[in-house]
Order: sequence, then C-alpha cells, then structure tokens
Amino acid sequence: MTALTGKSGRGKSTLLYILGLMLSPSAGKVLIEGESAHNLSDNDRAHLRATRFGFVFQDAVLDAARPIIDSVAEPALYAGWTRRDALARAGELLDLVDVGIRATHKPGQISGGQAQRAAVARALINDPNIILADEPTGNLDHENADAILHHFQRAAHNENRTVIIATHDPHVLEFADEVVQL
Repeated sequence: MTALTGKSGRGKSTLLYILGLMLSPSAGKVLIEGESAHNLSDNDRAHLRATRFGFVFQDAVLDAARPIIDSVAEPALYAGWTRRDALARAGELLDLVDVGIRATHKPGQISGGQAQRAAVARALINDPNIILADEPTGNLDHENADAILHHFQRAAHNENRTVIIATHDPHVLEFADEVVQL
C-alpha cells in the first residue's frame, strides 16, 4: 500500500488518473504487468479499467438519480456480470463497509461519509488487482477511516493487490507501506 502525499497542486490526482488509464502521460509509459498501456485502443483501456482497476474518487461520484446499490454494481455490469450477480455482490460490499442498510437510498439521502464508503464498495466490486484512491478518508470520521484503511491493508497484504492512495491525511501514512512525496 503506497501513499502519495504533497501539497495541493503537486499532481497526486493527475498521477492516479494516469495510472488508471484515464489520462495519457505527456512523457513516459504506463506498464501493466510489463506491457505498455499507452498504445491500447479506447475500448481496450476501458476494458482494463473495468476489470483490473478499482477507483475511489475524491468525490464519491454516485449517480444522484439512482439508489447507491446501482452505483456500486455499475462497474461489474461494465465487466460483463449479470445484473443479479452484480447487485448481490454490491449488497455484500455495502454490508462490509457498513452502508448496507442504506443500499436503496439515493446519494442525497445519505451522509458524505456513507457516500464515500459506498464508493469504496464500488471500487472493490470487481476484485481489482489495482486500487487507486483519491482522498478516500476525506469525508470520514476516525473510526470509519480506520475501517476503510484496514480494508485497503487487507487488500494489499492478504490479497496481493496494489493500493495507491493520494492523501493529505497524516493518519493514512500510518497504514501505508511506502510513502511517495510529490
């Protein structure tokens, strides 16, 4: 688990977007398991994002018109899951991050912290190899931040996933194996 730190404007979020194949680097290459990702078609990049990456954006980015369980299930649908299986897994993950009781609520009906935890559930739905998180604890109290950081630690240590977190929160650094200062 790696934490990216540095003052605002240093490029932490931009680096996450480049690593997650949402932006192209102006120099250098992004390698996925030793293979260059910069020559891939938009469809191939989208497929990699849907199947290999989990994203937690700085703002939860949940669809305001739909229940949060639908937003959590959406990446699984992009990856080709059936709606039934995607919703079942989304429900399990919402329970895991202690938001299951609010699964049918819309984002405007839940707190910012609950929305951020739902975003973490969404990032985990496809069992991604790589989890990229932009200020994932920014809207959370200490107890819920710890719970999310423990989920990320378990993903990194027990499930052999790469977890990269952009953060200003010094508490996150206590959980990180490496800290990169930008």
